[in-house]
Order: sequence, then structure tokens, then C-alpha cells
Amino acid sequence: MVELQLRGRGIVDERVLSAMAEIPRERFLPESRRGRAYHDGAVDVGEGQTMSQPWIVAATASLLELRGDERVLDVGTGSGYGAAVLSRVAADVVSIEVNERLAARARAALDELGYPVEVRTGDGCAGAPDRAPFGGVVVAATVEDRPPPALLDQLAPGAALVCPVRRDGDERLMRFRGGHEEALSAVRFVPLVRSAGA
Repeated sequence: MVELQLRGRGIVDERVLSAMAEIPRERFLPESRRGRAYHDGAVDVGEGQTMSQPWIVAATASLLELRGDERVLDVGTGSGYGAAVLSRVAADVVSIEVNERLAARARAALDELGYPVEVRTGDGCAGAPDRAPFGGVVVAATVEDRPPPALLDQLAPGAALVCPVRRDGDERLMRFRGGHEEALSAVRFVPLVRSAGA
């Protein structure tokens, strides 16, 4: 996976590559889907959600350009795998999942494997203002037009937010930093879900 799917497609951040070589991706999947853990594509994790393909996880973490001493916010915990990767390249990770069942499963997997991630259940669009500012924010679900303002407001100066954005029917992975935005690869994610009443 690391050589063909990641390094072979331009991922050069050695810390991200090392994290993804180390972390047992299959342990974040339901047993019935573990045979697809290293498949070059998204994998269904139930509850209408997916685990992103390895390249997307690596690209997203790399685009944050972390030094290793940052606190990072991960919106859309899903399986917990992306948060595990972030925990190996950042000092502190707060991850938010709107679905209680997915949050509980991810928390259990992260705890069992020893990845220090604080998993919260709630509306990821609100971020985690009590832990801000963040040295990076990842949103693992598609937003319409722009990221939620609260997430941009919780970025530390010079920090990046990376998320898939849909504009005019086109969905792209984008990086927002210092008032600038960059459109990167075409992607397809599940939409960002807000909690009821949010």
C-alpha cells in the first residue's frame, strides 16, 4: 500500500508514510470488511459512512504540513483510522463524529490500539472551541461551497484546513490557509452531516 498507492502517487511526507505503514488499517473496519482494508478505494464502515481510500488519508494529512507539535481537529471520525494517522504526526488530536455508534466503535478501536485521540460525539460543524486554536483541521466529508465558518475561526495563524468542497457540481479536495484557498484533486466523499437541531 505505502509504496504503490502512496509513495508511487506523490506522497512524500515521510512521517505520514511511516504512520500509515505502522497502523493496522483492518482493525478499524467491521470484521466482515477487513479483507478490503488495503483496497485502493473507500470501504463501507456502516451507518452510511466510509473509510477513505489510503491515498486520500495520506494526502489530507500531508496537506496540513504539520511539524508534529500541533493540536489537530478531525471532523468526521468515521472508523477512527484517519484520526489514528493524525495522532502519529501531531501532538494532540480531537476528533468529532455526529453518529454515536460510529464514535463509540472508533473510540474503542483507538483505545485498544493505543492511539491517543479524544473522540467526541456531536456536531463537527461547530468544531471544538474549548480546544482551539488548532494547528490543522481535517474535514472528512463534503461541504457545500465553503467550510463551516466556526472551523476556519478555530485555526491558528498560518494553519491549514483541508476538506472536500462541492461547487457547481464539482467536488474537489481543497486547502484553506491564511485567507487563501487551493483546489486540489477531484474527490468523492459522503456529505457532512449536522446533528439534529443544529
